Amino acid sequence: MIGSIGFPELLIILAIALIIFGPKKLPEVGRSLGRALKEFRKTSDEIRERIEEEIEMDDVKEIKRDLEDIKNFDPLKPSKTAKKESSENEEGKKVT
Repeated sequence: MIGSIGFPELLIILAIALIIFGPKKLPEVGRSLGRALKEFRKTSDEIRERIEEEIEMDDVKEIKRDLEDIKNFDPLKPSKTAKKESSENEEGKKVT
């Protein structure tokens, strides 16, 4: 954001702020603006971390389900998909 502002533009912005707020209030306004930006960054970082944690938890839950499926897999027992395909082949139509 500030990387695209050059030195001359920054001087113009500071001069306008000096005219609007005056020399006594300008440091106070700068501190307030700095605190607000710091709080905004902190909050946005916390939100990003929470979203990443939720995504990781969803991935972990999916992996646990897959592991349970593998654990409960019985190669001698036909799966639901295999039963459905065999009934389709026998009748020549799809069974729902």
